[in-house]
Amino acid sequence: MNDTATIFREGMSRLGAAVNLVTTDGPEGRHGMTASAVCSITDQPPTLLVCVNRQNRSHDRFNANGKLCVNVLAGRHEALATAFASRGSEDRFSGDTWIRLATGAPVLESAVVAFDCRIVERKVIGTHSVFYAQVEATRLGAEPAEALVWFDRRFHPLTARMPEKV
Repeated sequence: MNDTATIFREGMSRLGAAVNLVTTDGPEGRHGMTASAVCSITDQPPTLLVCVNRQNRSHDRFNANGKLCVNVLAGRHEALATAFASRGSEDRFSGDTWIRLATGAPVLESAVVAFDCRIVERKVIGTHSVFYAQVEATRLGAEPAEALVWFDRRFHPLTARMPEKV
């Protein structure tokens, strides 16, 4: 890696980002990965972008299945985020409750929020594909006052500050 890429990667480690499980199911099977490269594009129609390294074992499954779910994680999901980020062959979906919404992609029942999407466009930029994903259904979790953030190459749980009583 050249110096520019090394400095860029170090700089990006200092940009905190929400931790998500991006999941899919379809002809290429059920699969998922941990991702922080997710953001909103527009709310009309509701659309996200999800960036996936083309060398990642999940990439081709997302591409072929044409659908994905962005499951936003809470601090209590750190072990789950680690499991989905690992290269092991264990069934990452066991031990948690998964449901389905409009597209049939796996939705983590305890996610802070889940965005169930169809991939409507793809663009390759360098080592990654950018999937433009139109939201077909949104499911708000019961406990939104918690988040999991990736910063400085580590997970950090965040809890919302309780409002002060007046």
